[in-house]
Amino acid sequence: MSLWDEIAPRRLPGEAIARAAAQPEVARALSWLVERLDESVAATVALAQIPAPMSAERRRAEWVAERLRALGAADVAIFGSGNAIGRFGPAEGAGIALLAHIDTVFPAELDHRVRCESGRLYGPSVGDNAAGVAGLLGACAALQAAGFRWTRPVWIVGDVGEEGLGDLRGARESIEHLAGRLGAVLAVEGTMLGRLGHVAVGSRRLRVVFRGPGGHSWLDFGRPSAVHAAVLVAAEILALDVPAEPRTTYNIGRIEGGQGVNVLAPTAEFLLDLRSVDAGVLADLVRRVEAIVRGPRVTAGGAIAVEIDEVGNRPAGSIPQTHPLVALCAAALRHVGVRPEPTAGSTDANIPLSRGIPALAIGVTRGGGTHSAGEWIETAPMLRGMQQIALLLAVLAGAR
Repeated sequence: MSLWDEIAPRRLPGEAIARAAAQPEVARALSWLVERLDESVAATVALAQIPAPMSAERRRAEWVAERLRALGAADVAIFGSGNAIGRFGPAEGAGIALLAHIDTVFPAELDHRVRCESGRLYGPSVGDNAAGVAGLLGACAALQAAGFRWTRPVWIVGDVGEEGLGDLRGARESIEHLAGRLGAVLAVEGTMLGRLGHVAVGSRRLRVVFRGPGGHSWLDFGRPSAVHAAVLVAAEILALDVPAEPRTTYNIGRIEGGQGVNVLAPTAEFLLDLRSVDAGVLADLVRRVEAIVRGPRVTAGGAIAVEIDEVGNRPAGSIPQTHPLVALCAAALRHVGVRPEPTAGSTDANIPLSRGIPALAIGVTRGGGTHSAGEWIETAPMLRGMQQIALLLAVLAGAR
């Protein structure tokens, strides 16, 4: 019997959440979070101040693993490319995984000190995703302290490679590591409180490189230039019509090349981000872009060589708003006084959704300035975000 076969028929989502909240151990956990909110805020600060650019997340992984051990999790380990994992509950049965990414977009040399001011924390990665990781661990700590009895396996994962060209590497490794054992997955983000990311936005990221003969801008005028070819392609891509529904977008995020103002560029390249909530529409957009890049106007009769390298492929996927997981998460939000908002996004949930595993992304608090040095979160809403997670775990992994 699947997890949803066991859970869904029992009672309406709102009733399930209310019943769970009334259980003595869950009520104690919710109260514990009120009393210990400062500890989760402090944990957010501590984690945010550990630099963790892509492929350099080891210190954060060790931080997560240490806390999982302190909470009494079983089988705590660091696996794959550096993901930290631990388990609450039994080893067997259909279980739940909660993924919170530990990598950031910031270089290690950036000042990572966090400032607290007027109920807010300010600092690089404080919301994306230090608050998500700390909030998830806080909810687990509350349930453990309250004597909650886990009746299903619950894996807590601090995963790597979610940002940028990490291409959801840690989420892929985690879902493969737990293959055949998952009934549901929640991706926990720091500043998505209230949002229910049940639609995964797919993306294809391409590096397009142009190579030409080079030369002098005056003496060799008329000879093909790699920069001219890149600019021509960019202009044609920006003229493409894409559907508003299903939502589809494109962006040239970086372009570079050339050697000097009076030099015909021998090389140029750009990074292209293509997105859609529909896998078929996204594949068609990629084909249209490739036709432009390899067209005769660009290659100039063979004088310009073009290389296309795929540097990212985040698969699309979704579950309907009527799915029991969405309904349950919405009920948990309403119970803690937050209005649920079904939405689309690109998160760790992309991977399980693309593989037919019910999943969505949820948040811990509210904030802004994401991916900037001035990133910030509000600390008070973390309480509701963590209570939301505790209630979800109480229903998904509690008494049957």
